[in-house]
Amino acid sequence: MTGIQVERDCDMHEMTLAEQMLQIIEEAAVAQNFTQVRTIWVEVGQLSCVEKEALRFCFSAVVDGTIARQARLEFIDIKGRGRCIQCEYEVDINTLYAACSVCGSHAIQVIAGDEMRIRELEVE
Repeated sequence: MTGIQVERDCDMHEMTLAEQMLQIIEEAAVAQNFTQVRTIWVEVGQLSCVEKEALRFCFSAVVDGTIARQARLEFIDIKGRGRCIQCEYEVDINTLYAACSVCGSHAIQVIAGDEMRIRELEVE
């Protein structure tokens, strides 16, 4: 499915994300000819700054009266991962400005965990 860009500075609001998700789902419904969405699996990165329960609440408000009105949101957590620029190791990270667990440097390039995307839809 299509991804939604999430700003690293955490200024994107969950309501906007919910609206974008609905737009993606409606476009997929037209392209793939389905009329009802039952389950939506959403990958949410640990570093994405997305509050999952707030997104769930906003999504339920946005989908009222749409093909996704009865859809269940299922979240798939994506761990934060970075590549240390200093020692070039890949390490797990829990925050955007974490230190490298190998050398202690804070010069880490995020390589996973800052994304959010619709991974799969269960439809009728």
